[in-house]
Amino acid sequence: MDGVVTGFDEPRGLGAIEAEGTTYPFHCTALLDGTRTVDVGAPVRFEVRPAGMGRWEATRIETLTTP
Repeated sequence: MDGVVTGFDEPRGLGAIEAEGTTYPFHCTALLDGTRTVDVGAPVRFEVRPAGMGRWEATRIETLTTP
């Protein structure tokens, strides 16, 4: 799924991705490039997984480069 990073709290390592009208939370450990940070507004490709209590979270996040 493709989306855009809408928020990222670097000290806590927590962020959010907006895709198809839904916001998916994520932790920086889900970033595939090994970094611990991502820019707000960055286009990303990701998968979702159950986060418990009927919620979903983003995982396997890959930052996309714009041509």
